[in-house]
Amino acid sequence: MKNIAILGSTGSIGLSTLNIVRAHPEHFRVKALAAKKNADLLFEQAREFRPEVVCLYENQYAAALEKKLRKLRIRVVTGAEGLCALGTLASVDQIIFAMVGAVGLAPLFEAVKAGKSVAIANKEPLVMAGALLMETARQNRVRVIPIDSEHSGLWQCLEGRPQETIKKLILTSSGGPFRKKKGSLANVTPAQALRHPKWKMGPKITIDSATLMNKGLEVIEAVNLFKVPCEKVKVLVHPEAVIHALVEFLDGSHLAQLGVTDMRLPIQYALSYPARLDSLPSLDFTKVGALHFEEPDRKRFPCLELGYEASREGGSMPAVLNAANEVAVEAFLEGEIFFPGIPKIIEKVIRQHKKIKTPGLADLMEADQWARQQAKELL
Repeated sequence: MKNIAILGSTGSIGLSTLNIVRAHPEHFRVKALAAKKNADLLFEQAREFRPEVVCLYENQYAAALEKKLRKLRIRVVTGAEGLCALGTLASVDQIIFAMVGAVGLAPLFEAVKAGKSVAIANKEPLVMAGALLMETARQNRVRVIPIDSEHSGLWQCLEGRPQETIKKLILTSSGGPFRKKKGSLANVTPAQALRHPKWKMGPKITIDSATLMNKGLEVIEAVNLFKVPCEKVKVLVHPEAVIHALVEFLDGSHLAQLGVTDMRLPIQYALSYPARLDSLPSLDFTKVGALHFEEPDRKRFPCLELGYEASREGGSMPAVLNAANEVAVEAFLEGEIFFPGIPKIIEKVIRQHKKIKTPGLADLMEADQWARQQAKELL
């Protein structure tokens, strides 16, 4: 029996994680749940899974939630301190991090320092502070498990294989909703950009898929997770989204991880590792048909190249890229800028940034706030 905490339990990753717990109650027990502001859903989850403690990050509804949970003897905490309390809870073996934005950084580092196994679904920790996080995990002998489908695929292909045998890591992309669109992207709407051809995800990551920034961020993640230079990380457009990642070795051999487009697959393996559990849908090769691959169009989707640039620069630059992207994506969703304005704002912000070569966590948080302010001023 593994005791888990889920930070981001009301989002898509959190909901999928709880579905896995429902399917395997003999293997997993929920000890803590955290949400940003969805108090109603958090209450329903707490009533079903009976954790020791829940955290509602935004505290205006916390008093009402606490009153409702008092009869169940479930403690309610709030804010950044509350998240850190969940990250270090003595009864928890593993923590699923799925909170969007930089809010999950401090509790993640606290969890690692407390010796907790961590499974990371959101990109921000491994983009903003990946190098620092992996070093902290090494010092504390903590395993960092990726839930992102592509990095989970790489992790599974690389397991137990010497670093010096790797020639290339290959991340696949569906190409997003505009892969086949002809002409200018200037007038595409948020509604069009949110129609992802393969995955059902939150709005921010779906827009990142449309701009290919998700792949730019994934390049940074792969560099930090697997300790390879970004020149060894390649992105291929694979519209069927059956192969999630490939590894090419020095002798020209390739290993690939394949599966259905269902986030429960990487989540469940992160929870059950090194075991594998049943209950997920199988990939039917007779229905897959042909598999196609093509190079991404970096001129049409410049966010991918910006990701490579930030990875090469290192230091505080990935944190700045990530923050500027978050502001730009939100502005696009609100109708404040056109679709091509997203990479333009990001590029202007990273050009203005004076990189900190070896930042600490406080430096990264400061760079994050600086980039957000710069991006908002550009709007």
